[in-house]
Amino acid sequence: MTFFGLETTGDVAVIYFDQEESRVNTLSTAALREFAEVLDTLERDPAVRSAVLYSRKEDSFVVGADIGEFSTFETPEQVVALIREGHALLARLERFPKPVVAAVHGAAVGGGLELILACHYRLASGHPKTKFALPEVNLGLLPGLGGTQRLPRLVGLQGGLEMALTGKFVYAKPALKMGLVDALIHPQGLLEAGKAAARGLADASLKRREPKHDWRSRVTSTVLERTPLSRVVYAQAEETARKRTRGNYPAPAKIIDAVRTGQERGMEAGLEAEARNFAELVFTPQSKALVHLFFAKNASEKNPYSEARPVTRVGVLGAGLMGAGIAQVSAEGGHAVKLKDRSLEIAAKGKGSIWKDLSKRVGKDRSSFERDLIDARIQPVEDYGALADADLVIEAVLEDVVLKQQVVRDVEAVAKEDLVFASNTSSIPIHEIASASKRSGQVVGMHYFSPVPKLPLLEIVATEENPEWVLATAFAAGRAQGKTPIVVGDAPGFYTTRIVSLYMNEALLLVEEGVGVREIDGAVRDFGFPVGPLTLLDEVGIDVGAKINGVLKRPFAARGITLSSRGEALVEAGFLGRKSGKGFYVYDKSGKKGEKEVNEALARFVGATKRDASPHEIQERLGLIMVNEAILCLEEGVLRSPRDGDVGAVFGLGFPPFLGGPFWYVDTLGAPEVVRRLEGLERQYGPRFRPAALLREHAKQEKLFYS
Repeated sequence: MTFFGLETTGDVAVIYFDQEESRVNTLSTAALREFAEVLDTLERDPAVRSAVLYSRKEDSFVVGADIGEFSTFETPEQVVALIREGHALLARLERFPKPVVAAVHGAAVGGGLELILACHYRLASGHPKTKFALPEVNLGLLPGLGGTQRLPRLVGLQGGLEMALTGKFVYAKPALKMGLVDALIHPQGLLEAGKAAARGLADASLKRREPKHDWRSRVTSTVLERTPLSRVVYAQAEETARKRTRGNYPAPAKIIDAVRTGQERGMEAGLEAEARNFAELVFTPQSKALVHLFFAKNASEKNPYSEARPVTRVGVLGAGLMGAGIAQVSAEGGHAVKLKDRSLEIAAKGKGSIWKDLSKRVGKDRSSFERDLIDARIQPVEDYGALADADLVIEAVLEDVVLKQQVVRDVEAVAKEDLVFASNTSSIPIHEIASASKRSGQVVGMHYFSPVPKLPLLEIVATEENPEWVLATAFAAGRAQGKTPIVVGDAPGFYTTRIVSLYMNEALLLVEEGVGVREIDGAVRDFGFPVGPLTLLDEVGIDVGAKINGVLKRPFAARGITLSSRGEALVEAGFLGRKSGKGFYVYDKSGKKGEKEVNEALARFVGATKRDASPHEIQERLGLIMVNEAILCLEEGVLRSPRDGDVGAVFGLGFPPFLGGPFWYVDTLGAPEVVRRLEGLERQYGPRFRPAALLREHAKQEKLFYS
């Protein structure tokens, strides 16, 4: 495989990064070694005075390291040796006698950003697809090619730490402001501008611009970062990381250590700390779980079906939070969208909320032109006749089977023969909705997660009647919307709603036992979930949770599991969650942020005598009931693979990523240990904790879900 091409125009060489047989460029050991050979060639050529590093990939520069290489490491010493080799190469680039300009369009992330940091000048396109990040922390790792050293020196200690600790993208204009890049230009002129900059550096007519920091940045840089008071910056970074990770991820502390070592003891010591810390992190269970999720997510995004029909026109029924979100991601994916509700006024209001959301992103990952283009694709309508030419209609109306069946009839009265009708129901079996259809095989589930523009998962629910082309079309439409789809079987609650309902039910039972609301949510957040179950129930709506319970009550009862009826009683008493201003917490209408106040009125309504529960008890009950139900879903064929189960739980429900998902978690603990813990819970709390037969089989045979 080849990675680079080299062309010379006068005294300027252009190094083309164009990884063979790949849609994107990645940095592998082979790529770095070939790059070293390119530098050898340039150094030997007396006619070349400067060079430009440029990507031939569409809308992409370098997307990071070749993650697959991580699985080949057997010892930390191997990792350290490889990191040192990379360090030596980029140090050579940094000291190269002929100036090298990085001309960047598209994503320059991870190793791609570290590569351009070693160049002498960074020129970038002002396109929204041009973005920079050090996302290694999201894989439980740290930047391993000098990023912990060069970035803080370039943009300042605070800015460098923030990028390395969060993995967040920095887009072109903010990158220019912070000094990450030296100049911006439109994509069409990028290469020629790069050549001009290279010549300017060679003949000393061009110098790097100094970033223009505001007074706060200047004070921080001079007072904090360049004096012994820099410990304040590190302390603040450590505290912020601790609050965000709750101590579950080792990478942030290692990142801070590498940065601090380099700042206090010099570049060479910092690079050595970076290599040592990277090598340690590669072998942590957290990193292995996160790398597993990286590959699982990528695999889930490949359409397993081959007969997708084109979708250009999409109808969305319901302009509330979910419907508007679905309309937005459909328009962002290039679809023409008709947004329908009970009245044109309501539909227009839904479009207005989309405009507000898109406007918040202008200057980040969107230009005002792109916002206007997306907005123009959405047309509010009030008549079903407007959906006559739709290729796909997605309903997001109230969770009522009779209403959804009527919507199917109304759409089919005007729709074309090959329309795919999708329901966004979170719990109602699709075949029940499809029973109202004249073409029931063309009714499929497309279950989105709120907020739709932010959460990546799409649960495609397949019935026994769906032909492959229907599933292929739904999958392709979801990918165009930027979603990560999993395909699940048709059953009450499908996969995600089914496992999360038992999880939230267990939280309700703990409340009924007298365990404190804040104690439950805090223990679950310490376990690794982004929010606690009672906060989640408030956000979703206690009334919505009660409706889902109504759908799932019968199938759970057949297994001897009685769901809490407390949700229905809370709804009758007016406790609906955030939308009513009161649920498990009290919500300030002023919108002020801060720690929410527990709703003592609700606690009195429940009426349980207060009791203490250890964080371990709360975590065991809520975590393992979800894990066990996930395995039951695989056993019953609702899930098609452990991979889909892990992707669905993490990217749809917030299952702790560092645990890798329910199935990876079982493999990590060992099936015999999980069975032992569940049997203990079953003896204490009843049949809802009875281990799945498939789990018992894995325990007996000491099998893994992943080989």
